[in-house]
Amino acid sequence: MAYYKISERGSGDKFLEESSLCDDSWIDILVGLRRNMTSKIHNFSNEKADEFLYKFEKLNLFDDFESEEFTYFEKLELIYSCNVIIYSTNEFVEYSFKNNFPKDWIEFGQLLKEFFEFDVLHLNYQKQFATPLYHDIRKDGVYDGDVKLNLKAIEFGHYKAYPYDIPRPRIIINFSDKTIKGYIDKDLSEDDENLILELLEKYHVYLWIFDEYHCKSNARDPDDLEGYDWYLEMVFNGDVIWHLFGYNEYPDTYVHLAREIIEITGMDLLEINTISDEDMKLFNKFGDNILSK
Repeated sequence: MAYYKISERGSGDKFLEESSLCDDSWIDILVGLRRNMTSKIHNFSNEKADEFLYKFEKLNLFDDFESEEFTYFEKLELIYSCNVIIYSTNEFVEYSFKNNFPKDWIEFGQLLKEFFEFDVLHLNYQKQFATPLYHDIRKDGVYDGDVKLNLKAIEFGHYKAYPYDIPRPRIIINFSDKTIKGYIDKDLSEDDENLILELLEKYHVYLWIFDEYHCKSNARDPDDLEGYDWYLEMVFNGDVIWHLFGYNEYPDTYVHLAREIIEITGMDLLEINTISDEDMKLFNKFGDNILSK
């Protein structure tokens, strides 16, 4: 037998009750989502089980794969994380990964789909996410094969975690409409656009979704765990989404980017004034190390 369950994260009801941004139309959406979240037991024969195990073993899914550390609370939340446990008669092996995938993950997903007759790994859904599964994430942008995807929009939000505050954008840059709204409200000029793209590449922002940019996060907990949360989202051609958010924690080059933005605008748009001196020393250390390579 196989057991499958979809579970939701967060509290949609709380967001609905407290956010003036939501009208009654959101209720139907949430109700519809919950109606479709079902658990199911799948039964299969010994022959089917043997066939599945044979094909799975041929995949060698985790050969030469380096598992990452798995924690139940991530200070930096990524678009995709997964924990796989394989049990045998006398032991189990656990593999964890975040925005990184075993080389035959798609083939594994297709095997599961053949076996259970639905997209267990949500491979079709993953095509919309800027992760290495279907896209090439480089220092200068997100690629579909050899084609670099144009950036359509950037949204950044920074808000108090306690007392509870609704996540809301601090700045929205719309490359399609040529506008900047939020802390700064103006038309997006060609010079603005070039400068923004230059900063994203200079401080490796596209690569923030990878664990090698979370050295500070892994080295020390922030001083105030009930401080400030934030999110950054970028949307590319084909509505491919790059997304990262943090719980009072930031990628290693965040502070360096923030300082240059202060020099350019005279405003602390990324709000590094909320970061403690001790944490700042570590951001300087790890960020300098990355940028000096």
